[in-house]
Amino acid sequence: MLPAMVFRQGLHHRASTLEHVLGVGGSSFVNCLNRYAAATGFIRISFLDIKQRRNWDVARLRLYADSKKHSLHLRTLQGRDLLQGVIDKQRAEFIERKNFLVDDIREARHKVQVRVREKIVEIREERENIMTIPNMLTISRAILSPYIGYVIVQGDFTFGMSLLAIAGVSDLLDGQIARRWPSQATKAGSFLDPMADKLLMGSLVISLCYTDLMPMWLAGIVVFRDVFLLAAGFVIRYISLPPPKTFSRYFDATHVTAQLEPTLLSKINTGVQLATIGLSLGAPIWNYLDHPALHGLWYLTGLTTAATALSYVMNRHNTFKIIQKKT
Repeated sequence: MLPAMVFRQGLHHRASTLEHVLGVGGSSFVNCLNRYAAATGFIRISFLDIKQRRNWDVARLRLYADSKKHSLHLRTLQGRDLLQGVIDKQRAEFIERKNFLVDDIREARHKVQVRVREKIVEIREERENIMTIPNMLTISRAILSPYIGYVIVQGDFTFGMSLLAIAGVSDLLDGQIARRWPSQATKAGSFLDPMADKLLMGSLVISLCYTDLMPMWLAGIVVFRDVFLLAAGFVIRYISLPPPKTFSRYFDATHVTAQLEPTLLSKINTGVQLATIGLSLGAPIWNYLDHPALHGLWYLTGLTTAATALSYVMNRHNTFKIIQKKT
């Protein structure tokens, strides 16, 4: 395809050649083509076509040029349609990939949101309100325990007996309230209550042993068992605490991870220990020091205390329950 101006310049240089091939004046033929070139804007006629069709007149030549132009136009349209088809296909593939990526990102974001909500729910379920009436009574008893021991060491046995009675009443009340009103019962209380009892027992037996109101061997058995149970409680807390095991989460009382399941023998032993401590403390008040019944109660207390320690070791899987996460 040649522009009209370039085609004209080429024809001027080949005027003698056209005159020899066509047998007509080269200038008149070039003028004819120049007029047609000016009218159509471009001409696609090869010199080979002119040589093969030297006998054509101008009208037939014009029809031939028009057919060539129409053929070129059709091929141009076909090429454009083909190119447009390729572009549309590439665009469709791009849109499909884009939609796939967008859907994948949305799905991943949704999974992350769901997982975050599940974690929040798990954290809320793991935490509980420990500021309940039974827990407050238990904490008060634990705080009062060292003071009761101090009063006994000072020799004020009557006042010590009064404080012991108050501690015993608080122990009965927190259990009754937790059983009667389930909203006041907490998993943390299952650990706080026996820990407070151990602290009370330890303070009392040490002070009674110091004032010669209880034999040293019995005080040693009680203290050893309580220290053993306290150490086991710390180990259970570490085992049951889910990752990350940080210092703040370990001592976070609202983050409950295990629940203590006291045995029947331990409940009996607690009652026997309280009776022994109360009767031993009342001996100088009511004047029955070194009574044979008191000595027999000491041996019974030592036996039940040792038996409960062995039961915790042998049935350790039944004495506590790790709180599993809900899936």
